[in-house]
Amino acid sequence: MNTRNTEVFPFRFNPEYAYNEIQTHWISWASKNKFDNINWVVGISGGKDSTVVAALAVKTFGKDKVIGVTLPCDEQSDYSDSLRVIKHLGIKHININVGDAVSSILQGIENNALEASYDTKTNLPARIRMSALYAVAQTMNGFVLNTSNLTENRLGYSTLFGDHAGGYAPLCGLTVSEVIELGDWLGIPYELTHKTPIDGLQPKTDEEKLGMKYADVDRLIRTNEGTYANWSSTFNKNVANRFKLKLVNIPGPQFLEFPDFFRN
Repeated sequence: MNTRNTEVFPFRFNPEYAYNEIQTHWISWASKNKFDNINWVVGISGGKDSTVVAALAVKTFGKDKVIGVTLPCDEQSDYSDSLRVIKHLGIKHININVGDAVSSILQGIENNALEASYDTKTNLPARIRMSALYAVAQTMNGFVLNTSNLTENRLGYSTLFGDHAGGYAPLCGLTVSEVIELGDWLGIPYELTHKTPIDGLQPKTDEEKLGMKYADVDRLIRTNEGTYANWSSTFNKNVANRFKLKLVNIPGPQFLEFPDFFRN
């Protein structure tokens, strides 16, 4: 299925080529680092990125080598999507509710006569979730996978030492639009790959918080075309958040050669 709007993107993404490149890089990297018999641990949010990362791990290493960890914060409306991913992929499942841990830390802040900011309340669950993922990984001979994509990295749209953490990033060379198409190619249910991106902790979608459409940012990344407003906003966000990539340099496959990566 080709979901890309050709009026926006003058080329067609080649998901099979992308998968083969990711698989080759990942297997080589794992072998070089003696991770041939490791379990790949993925925090399953029910969104496209974690779902595609888990699906890639299953297709590359087999479902017995993948552990999906669901990490609801108290009750979340999209938790059923996470369970659907686990069932669809047939992978091992661990559930850890981080609500009590988040509440305990926020209470500790209040006990010191401080008021947690909006950003604190938004980013804290992501950092607690990453701690839980590493606890699972160390318990089960596992390795935590990063689920960030190229578009998010360019915008700095991630929580440092939260969802931006992980030891290997299969999607770091793919834009949001390309992740969606790769998910379609992998046979992931449409409702999961095309789900509106939202963190589940507050009502605004990712695009509402960013103030721009992912497709417009993807177009800037791949063709350097777009409005000045979108270019300026993307550039400013990149500069302001570039330190995250420098602090946490996560290995993963890169795609720099357009002739092979895209087909007309």
